[in-house]
Amino acid sequence: MSLRGELQERFRAAIRSVAAEGGIALDDAEVPAMVALVREAADAKFGDYSATMAMQLAKRAKKPPRDVAAAIIRRLDVSDLCEAVGEPVGPGFINLRIRDDVLASKLALAAAGGRVGVEPVANPETIVIDFSSPNVAKPMHVGHIRSTVIGDALARILKFRGHNTITDNHLGDWGTQFGMILWGWKRCRDDAAFEADPTAELGRLYRLVRKVADAKPEELAADPLAAKLAAAHPDCGREVLAETARLHEGDPENVALWKRFMPICLAEIERVYRRLGVTFDHVLGESFYQPLLAGVVEDLLARGIAEESRGAIGVFLGGPDKPPMLVRKADGAFLYATTDLATIRWRLEHWKPDRILYVVDHRQSQHFDQLFATASKAGYGVAARDGGGGVELVHVAFGTVLGEDGRPFKTRAGDTVGLDALLDEGVARAYEVVTAADVERGTGMSEEERRRIAEAVGIGAIKYADLSQNRTTDYVFSFDKMLELKGNTAAYMQYAVARVEGIFAKGGIDRAAVRRDAGGIAFTDPRERALAMKLLRFGETLEDVEADDRPNLLTGWLFDVAGAYSTFYDALPVLKAEGAERATRLALCDLTGQVLRQGLELLGIRVPERM
Repeated sequence: MSLRGELQERFRAAIRSVAAEGGIALDDAEVPAMVALVREAADAKFGDYSATMAMQLAKRAKKPPRDVAAAIIRRLDVSDLCEAVGEPVGPGFINLRIRDDVLASKLALAAAGGRVGVEPVANPETIVIDFSSPNVAKPMHVGHIRSTVIGDALARILKFRGHNTITDNHLGDWGTQFGMILWGWKRCRDDAAFEADPTAELGRLYRLVRKVADAKPEELAADPLAAKLAAAHPDCGREVLAETARLHEGDPENVALWKRFMPICLAEIERVYRRLGVTFDHVLGESFYQPLLAGVVEDLLARGIAEESRGAIGVFLGGPDKPPMLVRKADGAFLYATTDLATIRWRLEHWKPDRILYVVDHRQSQHFDQLFATASKAGYGVAARDGGGGVELVHVAFGTVLGEDGRPFKTRAGDTVGLDALLDEGVARAYEVVTAADVERGTGMSEEERRRIAEAVGIGAIKYADLSQNRTTDYVFSFDKMLELKGNTAAYMQYAVARVEGIFAKGGIDRAAVRRDAGGIAFTDPRERALAMKLLRFGETLEDVEADDRPNLLTGWLFDVAGAYSTFYDALPVLKAEGAERATRLALCDLTGQVLRQGLELLGIRVPERM
């Protein structure tokens, strides 16, 4: 258990004792809420942790908060963890400072234990993480980066914490985008181009037919071929839908083409995922659930949850004045909502999860509100977050990637930036930075090593830049900022690990021996203690990430660790120190390297051995 967790348990007992003595009946939700108010102190000069629940309990007790805080302190048994607890501060803050010998003991265990001080959760859950989910007939673009890296990071973090995680890439492999390719294949394909590069030709057909179907004047004006096709096929949009419908109805030609194109599309997507270092336990696209959709609609009708309106079938959740969630169109076609309901039912039956996370952008919030409400109303045994019993359904929403002009990030031509091109640009810029540093320092890297480091730094920079943002906000994409070797960037973190590695390489130190000897840690400088305290909060940080599905809490903490290490390393000799002082500082350096490396790994970011 983390230090914060241990303190919270001690406060739990003290709060109940004070409440019982005062005749205050606390319900099941109140005590955990008060216990959660044991947090890291805002300023280290006041201590390591601060507790503020006295103000809440005082309202129930109808007493001054300082008096309630004093009563909690009298019943608080933390002498084996903390220095003597002083009088309440201000309106009732209780400040605590961990004993140095406790810190040293915890640090030794973290250094030697293999999990850098993070204990697995006591009650592991089965958690499904639904993320990335591109439409397979379209090239992946910058808009896919957020779902992919946030979902991958959450999956890694939850698994490291001890949960049974199931990652699922719910591909769009059965929708209108395939209708566009089918329409284009039958009317304007280039057989030679397809033979030479099938992925490129399918991508060309999709982009071309989208322009024809959308018929936006500005797009047609810039593309003569699209303009010619639009003039010849004014009903292209309707014809695309008809091609999609024939696919869904089992038309032999369209199904045969779909089966021919799918491996090509999947291979291209997998290639991009390999570059990103992202894998999935399952890849179950919309087509997988197609046989189940009619049954979903029939079940909703039988339960009286869905009803017919103008030939369509919908679920009316907010009264007649609000739009329903349609599950079948008047022409008999099913919708995304139908597939998502079938997916929930299938997952509940086959995976029996405790929680399902949907890492999808904020523009889909209304859809998920309706989806979760319908699933709950249909008796699927689900509940939105904090919505009572049942499987917890959570929409992990995120904002938009913006260009430096404050608009959605696009190319100069106005097209959405392709994800592959984005990664190429990041790696190329990182290569320039790595090469310049190599020349300046005379480290003599081979071309192969430069390329390998550039790939790790460039892609790591793109991932970290996204993950370091509060996921619910938009953020401005800037290669120049994300590749800096200072500030809260992946390159700075990777460089911090390289600095640690350099110490042990320079001194020829056996790190296994350092870990075996970590039991003799003793602090002689406040900067040693500050770094130790920061390192031991790894588990607490991951708890907070899970509580709100925010990887930026981990990036912020890693940045703080790197800063504390820099302060420590710049002020105190390590290799030139002697005796217990040297052993303590080597142990701190070693654990810092382990923690930063593990933290970056949980974010899906590779760490080069040197930079």
